[in-house]
Amino acid sequence: MNTYSISIKETNNPTILKFEVDQFITQHQSFEFNNIDEAKSSPLAQQLFYLPFVKKVYISSNFIAIERFNIVEWADVQSEVAQQITDYLNNGGEVVNVSEAPKKVPVTVYAESTPNPSVIKFVANKKLVTSSHEFTSIDDTKFAPLAAELFHFPFVKSVFIDENFVSITKFDVAEWNDITMELREFIRAYVENGKTIIDANAPKNIEKSQTYLDEQFEQRDDISKEIINILEEYVRPAVASDGGNIEFQSYDPKEKKVKVILQGACSGCPSSTFTLKNGIENMLKEMLKDKVETVEAING
Repeated sequence: MNTYSISIKETNNPTILKFEVDQFITQHQSFEFNNIDEAKSSPLAQQLFYLPFVKKVYISSNFIAIERFNIVEWADVQSEVAQQITDYLNNGGEVVNVSEAPKKVPVTVYAESTPNPSVIKFVANKKLVTSSHEFTSIDDTKFAPLAAELFHFPFVKSVFIDENFVSITKFDVAEWNDITMELREFIRAYVENGKTIIDANAPKNIEKSQTYLDEQFEQRDDISKEIINILEEYVRPAVASDGGNIEFQSYDPKEKKVKVILQGACSGCPSSTFTLKNGIENMLKEMLKDKVETVEAING
């Protein structure tokens, strides 16, 4: 049985709180329930409606969002609600009854160019995974059915999957004009049919769970924590928009050297590596003053 953990996330609406799960709880579908009668297809939502302050329940791929009535403040009840959801999931409770579930929402996928001419980013209107994964050969895809099937295309060199996109690196034998539509339609149909993208029990998936990452973060030294926070806030969003990812690897206080791992569109692209390395190096030098001298960018 899978072990689930919950992270509490605030939203722009103070009456709505998100309870984010470290694994997928629906097959890339979303459901909204306004009362207990509407929630007949969701035993989890029905249970939540027994709480007197619950006004509306929204269930998506990897989170439950709850809107409250004004009779309570979230600060007073959020921990208990998070624990209730965690216990329900870990006891094998059903989230949504598929036979009674509403008709699935159509999936759209569009192709987007990246700074790396060998890579195209395929962006979906659904969340695909809860953490990033890179595959450089079919041998890496034991727990990744989507990546395994993509490698059956002879022109696919590597696959990188992040929250809502798939970046594909091609071999030079093919031109994007000839293969983009085929890949886009394949990914769209795969996601729309609710097929597994990454197995919940995949070693890397477990290793990248929020609980695990939080534990790892707390064990690091203060400078490493600062570097990670800077990368998360200033670098990762820009890199993700280009179809890639960046991960902190290490910090050497003696050499004042930072090592980062580049994945997806940023990996294997000399210009991207050079630009990112210099950009990150200058940023860390400026923000951390005399604590960082050099940055080494390693292709994932």
